[in-house]
Amino acid sequence: MTQTPTAPETANTRVLLVDDDPDLLRLLSIRLKASGFAIRCADSGPAALAAIAAQRPDIIVTDLRMAGMDGLALFDAVRQQHLSLPVIVLTAHGNIPEAIEATQRGVSGYLTKPYDAGELIAQIRRAIGRSGDAGESRKPAAWRSEILTRSTLMEDFLRQAELVAASEVSIFISGPSGAGKELLARAIHQASPRAGKPFVAINCGAIPEHLLESELFGHVKGAFTGAHRDHDGLFQSARGGTLFLDEIGDMPTPLQVKLLRVLEEREVRPVGATRSLPIDVRILSATHRDLHVARSEGRFRDDLYYRLNVVSLALPSLAERREDIPLLAQHFLLRLAARYKRAVTTYSPEAMALLLAAPWPGNVRQLLNVVEQTVALSTTPVIPAALVQRALQDEGGAIESFEEARQRFERDYLVRLLRLTDGKVAQAARLARRNRTEFYRLLARHHLEASAFKDATDPAGQA
Repeated sequence: MTQTPTAPETANTRVLLVDDDPDLLRLLSIRLKASGFAIRCADSGPAALAAIAAQRPDIIVTDLRMAGMDGLALFDAVRQQHLSLPVIVLTAHGNIPEAIEATQRGVSGYLTKPYDAGELIAQIRRAIGRSGDAGESRKPAAWRSEILTRSTLMEDFLRQAELVAASEVSIFISGPSGAGKELLARAIHQASPRAGKPFVAINCGAIPEHLLESELFGHVKGAFTGAHRDHDGLFQSARGGTLFLDEIGDMPTPLQVKLLRVLEEREVRPVGATRSLPIDVRILSATHRDLHVARSEGRFRDDLYYRLNVVSLALPSLAERREDIPLLAQHFLLRLAARYKRAVTTYSPEAMALLLAAPWPGNVRQLLNVVEQTVALSTTPVIPAALVQRALQDEGGAIESFEEARQRFERDYLVRLLRLTDGKVAQAARLARRNRTEFYRLLARHHLEASAFKDATDPAGQA
């Protein structure tokens, strides 16, 4: 086997090894650790999925043939939740056709046993490079610094967004109202080669139809009543940068035809002008509407849809990333407390349980409104549950029973403790001010395994 020296750039790269042969698992772990990788091991497909839920790795290296869930079934399960997470398959020589099939389905690579350690490490580095996550830093990159999350679902989504940001393709962002589509569009612009140029956003549903054409394409002096001077329009204002067309589903059909022509010809003719002007913009678009329904009903053109939707990104709702609620709520609270000069510092456990339990049909925007109301009305440093309940009722958000909310908060609290202590039950129990026996009963009640949260670099967490 090739001896590979430790590389500094691999020191924070998290590798999940999956094999039902403990001897091979141990040998592979030793070799990759010697090259500086942070290793976590799983002896089956289900164990691997549990490990990923506790801490998303940067790459998975799995045996193809395993009892129960094999490597290909594991890959399929991973791909359902983590589209950009690379997977490398190890296989015996006789299973090469299966490995080739796996590669055709999207596996990042495969090696036959006995494998060359140097080639495996090279494949890991290539796959990590393609996925856009080299593992050097766990801090959010500058391009997405305004997007706060600890959700593995959201982290995987942002990796996909970063990958497509580097290209020039048009991106269509779908998602519910209030989820943060414009914030994501700005982040994609910042991650793109056009970051130094303008980012211009327009809400297509907020501007009257007779003004929208002029706003987008511009007009010349005298083109219509009130046109006292030339007006560039947003396509020209965004020259060299990014134009974000929000709520594109609300654009009138006649204007859809003109927009399609602009995108196809890469030039725009201002209202009243006799000649066209070249454009140099990247188009991002978004809507909360179901464009499939709009297309079937003839309210949105198929050809424009396919022109805009070269790559589609579906932004998760707040309900799909509930682990972000405490993070976002505290961030909004501190920001608003400073703005209003209020001595508010945090939420009571019961108040946070209510926030975690709420359905959030209005998503992050609704959460911000609720936090703002509670900060404005609070007379104590700790916001009580009564204020949250009142704000949620004012927002029209039905909430769960107190017992359901308490159970949800209790589980999230235990998960945070286990992550904070890397699965060390004694330490977690001390922080919770509970004895170990009681703490184990709490974990069992919520079906949590402390071993799934052990640090990837902890030798005790390798089985």
